[in-house]
Amino acid sequence: MRHVLTYLKPYRAAAAAALLLMLVELVVELWHPLLMARVINEGILQRDSTAVLQIGGVMAGIALIGFVSGIINSYLAAHVSQNMGFDIRKAMFIRVQRMSYAVYNRFAESSLITRMTGDVTQIQNVVFMGLRIMMRAPLLMIGGLVMALSVNLRLGLILVVVTPVLFGLLIWMMNKSFKLFRLVQDRLDKTNGILRENLLGMRLIRTLVRSSYETARFTEVSDDLRHQTSRALRLIELVVPVMLLVMNLSILLILWLGSFEVAAGGANVGEIVAIINYATRITGAFSVVSFIMSGLSRARASGGRIAEVLKADGDEPVSGNRESASTTGAAEIEFDGVTFRYPGLSAPALHQVSFRIKPGSMAAILGATGSGKSTMFQMLPRLYEPEAGAVRLDGTDLREWRTEELRNQIGYVPQEVMLVSGTVRENLLWGRQDAAAEEVVQAAQDAQIHETIMRLPDQYDTVIGQKGVNLSGGQKQRLSVARALLRKPRALLLDDSTSALDVRTEAKLLEALKSYTCTIMIVTQKISTAIKADTIILMEDGRVQDQGSHQELMERSALYRSIVSSQQEEASHG
Repeated sequence: MRHVLTYLKPYRAAAAAALLLMLVELVVELWHPLLMARVINEGILQRDSTAVLQIGGVMAGIALIGFVSGIINSYLAAHVSQNMGFDIRKAMFIRVQRMSYAVYNRFAESSLITRMTGDVTQIQNVVFMGLRIMMRAPLLMIGGLVMALSVNLRLGLILVVVTPVLFGLLIWMMNKSFKLFRLVQDRLDKTNGILRENLLGMRLIRTLVRSSYETARFTEVSDDLRHQTSRALRLIELVVPVMLLVMNLSILLILWLGSFEVAAGGANVGEIVAIINYATRITGAFSVVSFIMSGLSRARASGGRIAEVLKADGDEPVSGNRESASTTGAAEIEFDGVTFRYPGLSAPALHQVSFRIKPGSMAAILGATGSGKSTMFQMLPRLYEPEAGAVRLDGTDLREWRTEELRNQIGYVPQEVMLVSGTVRENLLWGRQDAAAEEVVQAAQDAQIHETIMRLPDQYDTVIGQKGVNLSGGQKQRLSVARALLRKPRALLLDDSTSALDVRTEAKLLEALKSYTCTIMIVTQKISTAIKADTIILMEDGRVQDQGSHQELMERSALYRSIVSSQQEEASHG
């Protein structure tokens, strides 16, 4: 929480002004009971209307000052809290963008969304309360006690005894509810996670008739969230009424003992009214403080979750100094004894992987699911760092390259196509923002998607639905390929990104790629695609089982022959 509050520093002046205005409100509120006592003693009981009007005028004047102070205080509190929330969200977003991929994978996407929205909102709320009422409530309690003692020592002692005990009860409630609200936020992460999965997979859920199962799954986690939230709120709902009951009993005791004091001449009616006024204000302050304590518990839990993201160890790999001597020629790609394992796993995803791909050639990566093909692709743009060995581009270890320079030379089409909200043109320009219109069209033509785009209602200005819902799988893959081609990469990585294309369209795409001066690595499950490559790298259990042309592998690799045989059988039965 302390780390999160450092984001208040740029707004210290506005926060200080807000606190000063809050103190003005507090002084007005503490002064009013004394003036009320004077109205009663000097005006009403003495039947002096002039005194009533004069003192009443003073009360109205300071009330107006308090009102204006409150309005300005609210404006400043909102300004500080909203701007601080904006800064925290921005810092979290930048941190997520910069953290290493291994660290990023520690956080569920639904949890990051909750932390950047709900948790930041909790911090904003508590900052607003802090500048608006948080300090005012305890100061009102303390000031009320001091003023009550100054008016009548014996009756004021009743409040002095009761108030600290109840305040201690509030502190206990805060510590207890902090743990409960931490559990609430964790359950909210799970609920949001299932909700996100269902919204993204709605078509599949309906197709496979899994609505009842998913409803039951969502109901289970939602009920757990309800249960944890109820536990936290029940604690507050139990403690607050008890405190209010004790304070109201204290007021009755003051009235009862006060009547004896007035009868004995030890106090006057105005003093009793003033002390009752202070007691009711302290009672109201307890209600506010309990509300604040609840907010603080939530904010403390949220602050810890935000700090976990902001302070997460592990930035992106340190950038080297190497820049490309040429941005046009095809790149040479080499893996030299590369071993890599994902955090938390004992078995390596890649083990002693070595191969070299000549500039301008095409290499097909073939292997079963889990053999390390996609992991290998993610090593090239340095999303992950090798545990041992080296990955080289143009003979230079990737760790020596400037990261931005390295990635600008790579066109990467992942397995899971990502399309951003916007038009077809905007999605293509995401690959290279400064590309000319002619280049956009050429990339689309080479990716075999231009004709499809021209049949859309607004052609290149057609708005794509969420995650490309109004496009087929093959259309989305070709858009993603066109986006990569627009970068004019020296190395093009196609991670199973032609799987949804028919044989004819894929053949046209591969033929068009020959016009690009780049080295191509393509993950594929199709032997028909692998045959067209200059070299085939056969992966098995994170290792390079063999490498060579189609003919060479047919001669010496039993695994490759079995793959070819199984696909031929499928084709003949199909």
